[in-house]
Amino acid sequence: RFPKDKERRKRWEIALRRDGFTASDSSVLCSEHFKTEDFDKTGQIVRLRADVIPSIFSFPVHLQRVENYRTTITSTKAQSSEYVASQDDPETCSSDLQPQSNDDHCYALPASLTAVTAKHKRALARVEYLERDKKNTMAREKRAKTTAKSLLGELSEKNLITEELKERLEFYSDLQLEFMEKKGHEYSNEYREFALTLHLHGPKAYKYLREKRRFPLPHPHTLQR
Repeated sequence: RFPKDKERRKRWEIALRRDGFTASDSSVLCSEHFKTEDFDKTGQIVRLRADVIPSIFSFPVHLQRVENYRTTITSTKAQSSEYVASQDDPETCSSDLQPQSNDDHCYALPASLTAVTAKHKRALARVEYLERDKKNTMAREKRAKTTAKSLLGELSEKNLITEELKERLEFYSDLQLEFMEKKGHEYSNEYREFALTLHLHGPKAYKYLREKRRFPLPHPHTLQR
């Protein structure tokens, strides 16, 4: 357990080289961080000697420097009893020690791997959503700019309309087949006439445009009203 004496506790905190770490009254430290000679084994209970400082750590290169500590010997039984460590059951590391990238021993655990992974997944999902939305927007804009004239050429190449029907529909060649999303949209008279003519004389072409190309042509039942 960390010393209650503020000066000694501070020296322990410095020895850990943990940025921003401050020990609490419940903070404990593994016995593995002390040398063998730091323990008093003369009695039935193994105790840490007064004024010892933890010194066994596996620091990364940039933290491997020699520190000089000033110690004051004011040993008493009360002070020694603060640093009791069982020989058969050494203390485990305190949960108060926050893990960092330059960690040693049990401090090497990730700060919050689950949280980081979840955040990464949310970010990826957001990117995928934005990419899909962008593609859909571009597709809508492309459909909105598509004219009847450009579609007639495509339908003719696929043999979905006859030359006679193509010539008849060329009257609507400048008509833009806008992409309507709102339900209950009122089609213009010119739009309805184009749709009615195409459905009446080229039902396969009409079905192709509605189902394959996803153009907002009226449902056949709507045309019969």
